[in-house]
Amino acid sequence: MPTSNRTWRVLFLCTHNSARSILAEALATHLGQGRLQGYSAGSQPSGTVNPHALATLQRLGYRVDGLRSKSWEEFIGPDAVPMDLVITVCDNAAHEICPVWPGNPVPTHWACPDPSSTRGGAHATARAFQQTAQLIADRIQRLLVLPLDAMDAAAIGIALAAIAQDTRPAALEPVT
Repeated sequence: MPTSNRTWRVLFLCTHNSARSILAEALATHLGQGRLQGYSAGSQPSGTVNPHALATLQRLGYRVDGLRSKSWEEFIGPDAVPMDLVITVCDNAAHEICPVWPGNPVPTHWACPDPSSTRGGAHATARAFQQTAQLIADRIQRLLVLPLDAMDAAAIGIALAAIAQDTRPAALEPVT
């Protein structure tokens, strides 16, 4: 893995900031081991984190303290922490008009299936959240091998888009 003293700040966006973006925030921070700091927000935050997202993270051994559903308004304005990367993880958020982010971060879209829309009971829901967490983790692992400090914004954008193309979400398996 390339080394750097810099911590890259990554904001994950989803409309309600309750499941996918929460998973991504925790996974980026944990897997990044100081190289990435994950954040998450939503355009229309639900105000609560999906309990299945928290249960999935806990099952994986990741910290969940401090995770909360919040508005992207917290990440704009003069006092906001500037982000390096802004990644939408739901198709709705990808098509929304985003605010102007401080620091001119590199944007991209990593489509992820919505595990909270899974039907079929507790087992199917747990499996869907696990699959989504694995997809996000796979993408973050690929992000971590990029020599980000040696790349310009255009090259980072191309690399982030390639990660999404090369790690397409698997269809959620139907429950039988």
